Amino acid sequence: MSEIRKLTPALLTPGVGGRKTLLLLLLLFAIPANTCFAQTPPPPFEEHALEGAPPTVAKRLATRFSLGAFAGRFEETPLGAVRKAVGAGSVQHQGDAAGSLHWLCYRRGQNRLWVTSGEMGGADHRVTEIVAELTDKDTGTSADCAVLPKKFAPLVFDGKLHLGLSRSEVVKALGPPSKSDAARTVYSHQGKVAGGFDETAWFILQLREEKLVSMRGGKATTN
Repeated sequence: MSEIRKLTPALLTPGVGGRKTLLLLLLLFAIPANTCFAQTPPPPFEEHALEGAPPTVAKRLATRFSLGAFAGRFEETPLGAVRKAVGAGSVQHQGDAAGSLHWLCYRRGQNRLWVTSGEMGGADHRVTEIVAELTDKDTGTSADCAVLPKKFAPLVFDGKLHLGLSRSEVVKALGPPSKSDAARTVYSHQGKVAGGFDETAWFILQLREEKLVSMRGGKATTN
């Protein structure tokens, strides 16, 4: 209320100053709410998480993902296509060159997820990695990420991996992990794809009380 009182004289005072203040206020309230997010960047990639995790998984990993009925593919689907399908969110960016990162951030209930595109995503920012986590509290009071409409939940990797699975369900879906300790479970794959390119893919998972509460899936194809 004190801020309103401070602005009132300017609005009531005739002249250029009053008109400018009024115009600025009108522009401020005309901005759509979802463009005001100071979006939290995704958790940084911890390269050491893959250390000591040999590529023991023979089957390809992180080839596809789904958000409800929306189906996408790693290294093929642009962030813009995800944004258009969901109808919410805005692509954010930080860094440059090898450190360049573009992302979309969404929240729903206790879930938060980041759909990201790194340097290997190219000029059209194709999805290279997705991070999802189950928080301790409902994200409804947060304003740093767009709300994910119900029909676009849950996030699923490769048609079988999603938050909330038990440890035994994860192993049943993916087989024995490449590395597992108290902090995380890692699945790592390397192989050749069409054209003789090298493909590296990973799932970095965290479980709490035998429940999957965080998952990070990504893929990189190099020559």
